[in-house]
Amino acid sequence: MLYAFYIAAAVAILATLRVITNSNPVHALLNLIVSLLAVAVIFFALGAPFAGILEVIVYAGAIMVLFVFVVMMLNLGDTVVIQEKGWLTPKLWLGPALLALVLLGLMLYTLSGMGLHPAGLETVSAKQVGIALFGPYLLVVELASFLLLAALVAAFHLGRRDSDKPETGKI
Repeated sequence: MLYAFYIAAAVAILATLRVITNSNPVHALLNLIVSLLAVAVIFFALGAPFAGILEVIVYAGAIMVLFVFVVMMLNLGDTVVIQEKGWLTPKLWLGPALLALVLLGLMLYTLSGMGLHPAGLETVSAKQVGIALFGPYLLVVELASFLLLAALVAAFHLGRRDSDKPETGKI
């Protein structure tokens, strides 16, 4: 399991570096998904499968869909669409696909139970996470929900077109 941890950490670092250095937002999003999946493998290797599953569902699933919608909302025009079609060759998918295959192998190795978890012999259950989140950290969870609500309202107002805005001051 120790090898799985280090390999997943290396994949996460490589994918994150590709996110930062990539100028194309779609390619950066693909590498960000690989990076988030690598963090999920790290959670599995440390004996926290519930945290790993939450990482996949919440971050690699829901939040990445929101990022893709933001990229789609930008609507940069027909010239960018033609340029994107030229960039989307199988060669460009090779890097993220290779990193994802390494993560798949590590995930299968981790889930097969061939070794013990380096963090301990017991796993963290969903009940333990719920008790921790809604016990001493309840205020932090509620503050995070207010922050997400404020971000949603701000994104709505920033994404509106001029024709959608109400007219004021006209008699």
